[in-house]
Amino acid sequence: MRIFPFALIPLFLVALLLPAAQASEGPGGLLESLRGEPAPGALLIGKTAPGTRVQLDGKALAVTEDGYFVFGFGRDDEGPASLTLRHGDDTSRYDITLAARSWDIQRIEGVPQRTVTPPAEALARISEEASQVTAARNTSSSLTGFREDFIWPVRGRITGVYGSQRIFNGEPRRPHYGVDIAAPTGTPIQAPASGQVTLVHDDMFYSGGTLIIDHGLGVSSTYLHMSEILVAEGDSVAQGDIIGKVGATGRATGPHLCWRLNWYQERLDPRTLTGEM
Repeated sequence: MRIFPFALIPLFLVALLLPAAQASEGPGGLLESLRGEPAPGALLIGKTAPGTRVQLDGKALAVTEDGYFVFGFGRDDEGPASLTLRHGDDTSRYDITLAARSWDIQRIEGVPQRTVTPPAEALARISEEASQVTAARNTSSSLTGFREDFIWPVRGRITGVYGSQRIFNGEPRRPHYGVDIAAPTGTPIQAPASGQVTLVHDDMFYSGGTLIIDHGLGVSSTYLHMSEILVAEGDSVAQGDIIGKVGATGRATGPHLCWRLNWYQERLDPRTLTGEM
Protein backbone atom coordinates (compact mmCIF):
# COMPACT_ATOMS: atom_id res chain seq x y z
CA MET A 1 0.00 0.00 0.00
CA ARG A 2 1.20 3.50 -0.78
CA ILE A 3 1.17 6.46 1.58
CA PHE A 4 -0.33 9.54 -0.06
CA PRO A 5 0.84 12.95 1.18
CA PHE A 6 -2.42 14.89 1.41
CA ALA A 7 -1.23 17.43 -1.13
CA LEU A 8 -0.72 14.63 -3.66
CA ILE A 9 -3.86 12.58 -3.03
CA PRO A 10 -5.55 11.73 -6.36
CA LEU A 11 -8.74 13.57 -7.23
CA PHE A 12 -11.00 10.57 -6.56
CA LEU A 13 -9.72 10.35 -2.97
CA VAL A 14 -9.91 14.08 -2.42
CA ALA A 15 -13.63 13.77 -3.16
CA LEU A 16 -13.90 11.17 -0.39
CA LEU A 17 -11.88 13.11 2.18
CA LEU A 18 -12.41 16.86 1.98
CA PRO A 19 -11.37 19.36 4.67
CA ALA A 20 -14.53 20.98 6.01
CA ALA A 21 -12.53 23.57 7.91
CA GLN A 22 -8.88 24.14 8.63
CA ALA A 23 -6.93 26.78 10.45
CA SER A 24 -3.40 25.61 9.73
CA GLU A 25 -1.28 26.31 6.67
CA GLY A 26 -0.78 23.85 3.83
CA PRO A 27 -3.27 22.10 1.54
CA GLY A 28 -3.68 19.18 3.96
CA GLY A 29 -4.02 21.17 7.15
CA LEU A 30 -2.87 19.06 10.08
CA LEU A 31 -3.24 15.78 8.17
CA GLU A 32 0.19 15.05 6.68
CA SER A 33 -0.74 11.74 5.03
CA LEU A 34 -3.44 9.10 4.97
CA ARG A 35 -2.87 5.49 3.95
CA GLY A 36 -5.86 3.52 2.70
CA GLU A 37 -9.09 4.20 0.85
CA PRO A 38 -12.23 4.90 2.92
CA ALA A 39 -14.61 1.95 2.46
CA PRO A 40 -16.40 -0.66 4.59
CA GLY A 41 -13.84 -3.07 6.02
CA ALA A 42 -10.89 -0.71 5.55
CA LEU A 43 -8.15 0.23 8.00
CA LEU A 44 -6.78 3.76 7.52
CA ILE A 45 -3.43 4.93 8.89
CA GLY A 46 -2.90 8.65 9.37
CA LYS A 47 0.14 10.81 10.08
CA THR A 48 0.10 14.19 11.78
CA ALA A 49 2.43 16.38 13.81
CA PRO A 50 3.49 14.97 17.20
CA GLY A 51 1.24 16.25 19.97
CA THR A 52 -1.84 16.56 17.75
CA ARG A 53 -5.16 15.41 19.21
CA VAL A 54 -7.28 13.33 16.81
CA GLN A 55 -10.99 12.47 16.98
CA LEU A 56 -13.21 10.32 14.78
CA ASP A 57 -16.87 11.33 15.11
CA GLY A 58 -16.02 12.96 18.43
CA LYS A 59 -14.20 9.91 19.85
CA ALA A 60 -10.54 10.37 20.73
CA LEU A 61 -8.04 8.20 18.86
CA ALA A 62 -4.69 7.11 20.25
CA VAL A 63 -1.74 8.88 18.59
CA THR A 64 1.86 7.64 18.75
CA GLU A 65 4.64 9.92 19.93
CA ASP A 66 5.68 10.49 16.32
CA GLY A 67 2.14 11.32 15.16
CA TYR A 68 0.64 8.11 13.74
CA PHE A 69 -2.97 7.05 14.34
CA VAL A 70 -5.35 4.41 12.96
CA PHE A 71 -9.08 3.87 12.56
CA GLY A 72 -11.29 1.40 10.70
CA PHE A 73 -14.77 0.94 9.27
CA GLY A 74 -16.92 -2.17 9.69
CA ARG A 75 -18.71 -4.15 7.00
CA ASP A 76 -22.01 -2.33 7.44
CA ASP A 77 -20.68 1.20 7.98
CA GLU A 78 -21.98 3.75 5.49
CA GLY A 79 -20.68 7.12 6.71
CA PRO A 80 -20.25 9.95 6.43
CA ALA A 81 -17.67 10.21 9.19
CA SER A 82 -15.86 13.24 10.58
CA LEU A 83 -12.14 13.36 11.36
CA THR A 84 -10.95 16.26 13.54
CA LEU A 85 -7.31 17.16 14.29
CA ARG A 86 -6.29 19.81 16.83
CA HIS A 87 -2.81 21.14 17.57
CA GLY A 88 -2.53 24.25 19.72
CA ASP A 89 -4.87 26.84 18.19
CA ASP A 90 -5.07 25.01 14.86
CA THR A 91 -7.99 22.77 13.92
CA SER A 92 -8.53 20.72 10.77
CA ARG A 93 -11.76 18.85 10.04
CA TYR A 94 -12.30 16.32 7.27
CA ASP A 95 -15.55 14.79 6.05
CA ILE A 96 -15.09 11.15 5.06
CA THR A 97 -17.45 9.45 2.60
CA LEU A 98 -17.13 5.68 2.28
CA ALA A 99 -16.92 4.05 -1.14
CA ALA A 100 -19.70 1.48 -1.65
CA ARG A 101 -18.94 -2.26 -1.62
CA SER A 102 -21.08 -5.24 -2.64
CA TRP A 103 -21.13 -8.59 -0.85
CA ASP A 104 -21.45 -12.20 -1.98
CA ILE A 105 -24.80 -13.43 -0.59
CA GLN A 106 -25.71 -17.14 -0.92
CA ARG A 107 -29.19 -18.54 -0.17
CA ILE A 108 -29.26 -22.22 0.71
CA GLU A 109 -32.46 -24.14 1.52
CA GLY A 110 -33.06 -27.61 2.95
CA VAL A 111 -30.01 -27.65 5.24
CA PRO A 112 -30.47 -29.89 8.34
CA GLN A 113 -30.80 -27.55 11.32
CA ARG A 114 -28.35 -29.56 13.42
CA THR A 115 -25.53 -28.61 11.04
CA VAL A 116 -26.07 -24.84 11.41
CA THR A 117 -27.01 -24.59 15.11
CA PRO A 118 -24.53 -25.62 17.84
CA PRO A 119 -25.74 -28.14 20.46
CA ALA A 120 -27.01 -26.66 23.73
CA GLU A 121 -24.24 -28.32 25.74
CA ALA A 122 -21.62 -26.36 23.76
CA LEU A 123 -23.08 -22.89 24.39
CA ALA A 124 -21.19 -22.22 27.65
CA ARG A 125 -17.91 -23.22 26.02
CA ILE A 126 -18.61 -21.02 22.99
CA SER A 127 -19.41 -18.05 25.24
CA GLU A 128 -16.22 -18.45 27.28
CA GLU A 129 -14.05 -18.73 24.16
CA ALA A 130 -15.71 -15.63 22.67
CA SER A 131 -14.86 -13.71 25.86
CA GLN A 132 -11.19 -14.68 25.50
CA VAL A 133 -11.13 -13.44 21.90
CA THR A 134 -12.86 -10.18 22.86
CA ALA A 135 -10.33 -9.52 25.61
CA ALA A 136 -7.39 -10.14 23.27
CA ARG A 137 -8.82 -7.80 20.62
CA ASN A 138 -9.33 -5.04 23.19
CA THR A 139 -5.55 -4.82 23.68
CA SER A 140 -4.24 -1.31 23.07
CA SER A 141 -0.46 -1.14 22.99
CA SER A 142 2.18 1.24 21.65
CA LEU A 143 3.50 -1.35 19.17
CA THR A 144 4.00 -0.06 15.62
CA GLY A 145 3.58 -3.19 13.50
CA PHE A 146 0.39 -1.73 12.02
CA ARG A 147 2.57 0.72 10.06
CA GLU A 148 4.31 -2.04 8.09
CA ASP A 149 3.27 -3.18 4.62
CA PHE A 150 1.41 -6.37 5.53
CA ILE A 151 2.28 -9.55 3.65
CA TRP A 152 0.07 -12.60 3.04
CA PRO A 153 0.53 -15.14 5.88
CA VAL A 154 0.17 -18.04 3.42
CA ARG A 155 -0.42 -18.34 -0.31
CA GLY A 156 -3.05 -20.49 -1.96
CA ARG A 157 -6.49 -20.45 -3.53
CA ILE A 158 -8.93 -17.95 -2.01
CA THR A 159 -12.03 -19.93 -0.98
CA GLY A 160 -13.80 -17.37 1.19
CA VAL A 161 -13.89 -13.58 1.20
CA TYR A 162 -14.64 -10.88 3.75
CA GLY A 163 -18.23 -9.72 3.94
CA SER A 164 -19.83 -12.74 2.29
CA GLN A 165 -22.94 -14.17 3.92
CA ARG A 166 -25.02 -17.34 3.73
CA ILE A 167 -28.75 -17.56 4.39
CA PHE A 168 -29.68 -21.08 5.55
CA ASN A 169 -33.34 -22.04 5.33
CA GLY A 170 -34.29 -18.36 5.11
CA GLU A 171 -32.29 -17.44 8.25
CA PRO A 172 -29.36 -15.04 7.71
CA ARG A 173 -26.16 -16.23 9.35
CA ARG A 174 -23.36 -14.02 10.57
CA PRO A 175 -21.29 -12.59 7.69
CA HIS A 176 -17.85 -14.05 7.07
CA TYR A 177 -15.26 -11.69 8.53
CA GLY A 178 -12.06 -13.20 7.19
CA VAL A 179 -10.22 -14.35 4.11
CA ASP A 180 -10.03 -18.13 3.64
CA ILE A 181 -6.88 -19.43 1.95
CA ALA A 182 -6.80 -23.11 0.97
CA ALA A 183 -3.46 -24.86 1.54
CA PRO A 184 -2.32 -28.36 2.53
CA THR A 185 -2.29 -29.28 6.20
CA GLY A 186 1.09 -28.37 7.67
CA THR A 187 1.79 -25.44 5.34
CA PRO A 188 3.83 -22.85 7.31
CA ILE A 189 2.04 -19.61 8.25
CA GLN A 190 4.02 -16.35 8.41
CA ALA A 191 3.35 -13.32 10.59
CA PRO A 192 2.11 -10.63 8.14
CA ALA A 193 3.55 -7.87 10.34
CA SER A 194 5.44 -7.59 13.61
CA GLY A 195 3.63 -7.72 16.92
CA GLN A 196 3.05 -9.60 20.15
CA VAL A 197 1.02 -12.76 20.67
CA THR A 198 -2.01 -12.09 22.89
CA LEU A 199 -3.99 -15.35 22.54
CA VAL A 200 -3.15 -18.98 21.87
CA HIS A 201 -5.85 -21.65 22.03
CA ASP A 202 -5.36 -25.14 20.61
CA ASP A 203 -9.00 -26.14 20.25
CA MET A 204 -11.82 -23.59 20.13
CA PHE A 205 -15.28 -24.93 19.26
CA TYR A 206 -15.68 -23.05 15.99
CA SER A 207 -12.13 -22.08 15.05
CA GLY A 208 -9.97 -24.90 16.39
CA GLY A 209 -6.33 -23.83 16.74
CA THR A 210 -6.61 -20.06 17.20
CA LEU A 211 -3.94 -17.36 17.42
CA ILE A 212 -4.18 -13.57 17.83
CA ILE A 213 -1.32 -11.09 17.32
CA ASP A 214 -1.41 -7.47 18.54
CA HIS A 215 0.11 -4.97 16.07
CA GLY A 216 -0.48 -1.82 18.13
CA LEU A 217 -3.15 0.86 18.67
CA GLY A 218 -5.94 -1.75 18.70
CA VAL A 219 -4.95 -3.41 15.41
CA SER A 220 -4.80 -7.21 15.65
CA SER A 221 -4.76 -10.19 13.32
CA THR A 222 -6.34 -13.59 13.94
CA TYR A 223 -5.52 -17.06 12.51
CA LEU A 224 -8.06 -19.90 12.67
CA HIS A 225 -8.21 -23.69 12.13
CA MET A 226 -4.46 -24.11 12.66
CA SER A 227 -3.07 -27.65 12.99
CA GLU A 228 -0.13 -26.44 15.08
CA ILE A 229 0.76 -23.16 16.82
CA LEU A 230 4.50 -22.48 17.15
CA VAL A 231 4.44 -19.40 19.39
CA ALA A 232 3.25 -18.72 22.95
CA GLU A 233 1.29 -15.90 24.55
CA GLY A 234 3.59 -12.97 25.22
CA ASP A 235 6.03 -13.83 22.41
CA SER A 236 7.20 -11.03 20.12
CA VAL A 237 7.15 -11.86 16.42
CA ALA A 238 8.72 -10.15 13.42
CA GLN A 239 7.19 -9.94 9.97
CA GLY A 240 7.83 -13.22 8.15
CA ASP A 241 8.34 -15.33 11.29
CA ILE A 242 6.71 -18.78 11.12
CA ILE A 243 3.92 -18.73 13.71
CA GLY A 244 2.13 -22.01 12.97
CA LYS A 245 0.79 -24.41 10.37
CA VAL A 246 -2.38 -24.67 8.30
CA GLY A 247 -4.98 -27.17 9.45
CA ALA A 248 -8.65 -28.10 9.47
CA THR A 249 -9.38 -27.94 13.20
CA GLY A 250 -12.65 -26.69 14.66
CA ARG A 251 -15.61 -26.45 12.31
CA ALA A 252 -13.75 -26.64 9.01
CA THR A 253 -14.55 -28.70 5.93
CA GLY A 254 -10.96 -28.87 4.69
CA PRO A 255 -7.46 -27.55 5.38
CA HIS A 256 -7.23 -23.77 5.05
CA LEU A 257 -6.27 -20.64 6.96
CA CYS A 258 -8.98 -18.18 7.92
CA TRP A 259 -7.13 -14.87 8.37
CA ARG A 260 -8.88 -11.97 10.08
CA LEU A 261 -8.06 -8.34 10.87
CA ASN A 262 -9.50 -6.19 13.65
CA TRP A 263 -9.36 -2.64 14.96
CA TYR A 264 -10.45 -3.41 18.51
CA GLN A 265 -13.83 -5.14 18.00
CA GLU A 266 -14.36 -3.72 14.50
CA ARG A 267 -13.94 -6.53 11.99
CA LEU A 268 -11.96 -5.47 8.92
CA ASP A 269 -10.87 -6.90 5.57
CA PRO A 270 -7.18 -7.99 5.54
CA ARG A 271 -7.02 -7.38 1.79
CA THR A 272 -7.32 -3.63 2.39
CA LEU A 273 -3.73 -3.86 3.69
CA THR A 274 -2.24 -6.43 1.31
CA GLY A 275 -4.11 -5.94 -1.95
CA GLU A 276 -4.90 -8.99 -4.04
CA MET A 277 -2.67 -12.05 -3.85
